[in-house]
Amino acid sequence: MPPFHRSTPVVYSAEVQRARQARQPLVALESTVITHGLPWPDNLQLALDMEKTIRQAGAVPATIAVLDGCLHIGLEGVEIEKLAADRAAHKISLRDIGASAALGFSGGTTVAATMFAAELAEIPVFATGGIGGVHRGNSADISADLIQLGRSPVIVVCAGAKAILDIPRTVEFLETQGVPVIGYQTDAFPAFYSSDSGLSVDVRVDSGAQAAAIAQAHWGLGLRAGLLVVVPPPAEAALPAERVETAIESALRQAEQAGVHGSALTPFLLARVSELTGGESLKTNLALLLRNAAVATEIARHLGPGAPQSKHV
Repeated sequence: MPPFHRSTPVVYSAEVQRARQARQPLVALESTVITHGLPWPDNLQLALDMEKTIRQAGAVPATIAVLDGCLHIGLEGVEIEKLAADRAAHKISLRDIGASAALGFSGGTTVAATMFAAELAEIPVFATGGIGGVHRGNSADISADLIQLGRSPVIVVCAGAKAILDIPRTVEFLETQGVPVIGYQTDAFPAFYSSDSGLSVDVRVDSGAQAAAIAQAHWGLGLRAGLLVVVPPPAEAALPAERVETAIESALRQAEQAGVHGSALTPFLLARVSELTGGESLKTNLALLLRNAAVATEIARHLGPGAPQSKHV
């Protein structure tokens, strides 16, 4: 067993450090999509493409991960490549950060862990694919993503909750947490692969400036919760909800038969849905991730750098 460390070192990439000093807008990115969400080499290409999208749109990307026990805010190109190729990489949620630091683990950070790190680094905007939520068939199985959304003043830009989840209960839990759900150019809460889950958002905006204004008013009143900005997948890449649901139901049965549960369940279901849709769900996933990165950058440019009322140094 590796020796225990006494602290959790936080390492900023040179690019992120320069952006912080120059007060440039930053957009945080999670890394479980690299380690557990996509197969090689799609994971590497997607990570590089998301960073490129953010730079071209006028902000600086900060991909967050844990490498050898250090919490990295921003990764160098060689570090992204190493993480994408690491089949032994851990899936690191909020509860795992301390243990990973103490034991020198490397891995991808989930939405919850990335929100924590983004707040720590005073990065107020974060782009991802879909958040975790309430699991189907077990309303007590609730992702830490939802809890952290109620704690960290960070805007999370996503395509809604992952379609494999219980979306209605997830939306209800967001309300319980005091998290505003903002539809970006949509009145409907997306279902990740599909544009409409049948549920409504709390408020619609048609620009990044409007989303930034809501966040500033929300935090300006002293509210500490994050905000969820939901973006439907690009129309040309979206899948019919009925087709996705058929694939998900089949994948859930296979997971039950195989005894897959816990943190292994989501990666298993996403992989099976991709197979059952002939790879089309993977294409949708890639397309929505890039769109979310662009929308997050638009919001970040209007919001400006620095998380509100950060309690960290």
